[in-house]
Amino acid sequence: MRAVVIRTSGASLTADGQPRGKIDQGLVVLLGVTHGDGPEQAVYLAEKCARLRIFEDENSKLNLSLADVGGRMMVVSNFTLYADCSHGRRPDFLAAAKPAQSQPLYERFLAELDRLEVPYCSGVFGADMKIDHVNDGPVTIIMDTDQMMKKKG
Repeated sequence: MRAVVIRTSGASLTADGQPRGKIDQGLVVLLGVTHGDGPEQAVYLAEKCARLRIFEDENSKLNLSLADVGGRMMVVSNFTLYADCSHGRRPDFLAAAKPAQSQPLYERFLAELDRLEVPYCSGVFGADMKIDHVNDGPVTIIMDTDQMMKKKG
């Protein structure tokens, strides 16, 4: 799985033109799934996102987590994170998992946030979504379980 984690001072989300959520300080998480992913990746990545220390402490160091600052998370499925732009000008999305595989893993990610008691709002899987956000910092982190879980060993 792949996540783009954006520290935000505010964000709002609509799905198919309908409001889905609004957060103040927190994280916007764009979430993509590839073919080899399973529940283990969803659980691992949800925990990493929830505990990522990318908010500033009193010494202006990135040392605080979402819970430490009382923030919320906005989670949006995004198959385009697995775009391959290496050939020509039109990306292909062959590395992105099909909805039958990716939707349950997206939902597993959200279930893990529930278990961790992380306050969040989420998009609608497969819907046309619009995100309006302020990238605070800017702080933007890319996490990929293929790379991270190898190092975990």
